[in-house]
Amino acid sequence: MSHDRRELGGRRLAPETLMMGFGYDPALSEGAIKPPLFQSSTFVFRSAEDGKRFFEIAYGLRKQEPDEALGLIYSRINNPNLEILEDRLAVWEDAERALVFSSGMAAISTSVLAMSRPGDTVLYTAPAYGGTEYLFDRILPRMGVQTRSIGAGCSNDQMDAAVREAHGVAAEKGGRLAVIYIETPANPTNQMVDIAAARASAEAVGGKERPVVLVDNTFLGPLWQKPLALGADLALYSLTKYVGGHSDLIAGACLGSGELVAKVGEMRTICGSMADPHTAWLLTRSLETLHLRMQAAQAGAETVTAWLAEHPKVAATLAPGDGDAAQQELFARQCQGRGSTFSLRLKGGETEAFRFLNALRLFKLAVSLGGTESLASHPSSTTHSDYSEAAKARCGIGPDLVRLSVGVENPDDLIADLEQALAAV
Repeated sequence: MSHDRRELGGRRLAPETLMMGFGYDPALSEGAIKPPLFQSSTFVFRSAEDGKRFFEIAYGLRKQEPDEALGLIYSRINNPNLEILEDRLAVWEDAERALVFSSGMAAISTSVLAMSRPGDTVLYTAPAYGGTEYLFDRILPRMGVQTRSIGAGCSNDQMDAAVREAHGVAAEKGGRLAVIYIETPANPTNQMVDIAAARASAEAVGGKERPVVLVDNTFLGPLWQKPLALGADLALYSLTKYVGGHSDLIAGACLGSGELVAKVGEMRTICGSMADPHTAWLLTRSLETLHLRMQAAQAGAETVTAWLAEHPKVAATLAPGDGDAAQQELFARQCQGRGSTFSLRLKGGETEAFRFLNALRLFKLAVSLGGTESLASHPSSTTHSDYSEAAKARCGIGPDLVRLSVGVENPDDLIADLEQALAAV
């Protein structure tokens, strides 16, 4: 089978099958069954003419011909490990192109900077990951980009009104509503945002340059939610989480159309925010077991959340699709699974939450999520500690809130750990 073929005998191959060989030709690497690690900063041109052609394409000095490949230049621009990984990542969402970054925040910040300019406005859903909130609340305004937020879990009418208002205010000041940024499910409350409705609102304000819809798909992607198919222009990931899956690397990604991703790619090249070859090599390894790990973790999380929901010391569990009828309907329409990261509200406050966390033995007390091991954290005092108390209250990030990420351990063992920890509360 060709290294870039997606069909066999008229059958479209599944992503988990393509992860074993797509985008890699063993004949180019001495027959190695797995891609070697190309730990090289620069690459030799066969001729001066090749070097000229490659740079013309890389720097946009001329249009790339349909069958013309961008040759290897320098690992800040391209590298075999990055290219193989990016080809395989794109498969999961049927994206035209993917880019890999040195972290999830590198992917977010590079993408937002590529889509905006001074005088523009960014509308985002809150709560969001603490680093994302910091970027929007503190960094972008220093660069002349204004930001506005709307609560995750908002109705479609509320989203539409917020988009129209942000567009109108920006236009009055001579700028644009450049980006609608969505994190769904929201971190850490798991409230859902309607991606298709946000895209419709973006199109409704129209104009020559409609707002670009960016979706952070870290919590459910790429198995359980497909933002590009739902209308997002770009899907963003912290690959550190489920895709990496082993808590041993930091990386991020941006996926979308060739045209938009090229704009992000230009910014990545100049900012130097790409992942290194070894990280790309590790991620390519991880993609081979992604579906197995995510399926196992989700099955375990379903067992754990069902048990927690009945415990007398747990006030509520917060998983994607929980909440009112609108949230349930949106989840059913937009997602294929709940994933394995959820939150719970304990009866009490920070004191009770800390007693619970300190008593855990199998769950590791650490930030991050999506690894093979189960993790527990206290968002109010860690990942979202830079939120003001008013913002925490508005977003539902109280001192009683604990976030759990279920790994691939036996779920009955995890329940035993949770039971003894809750007994300490």
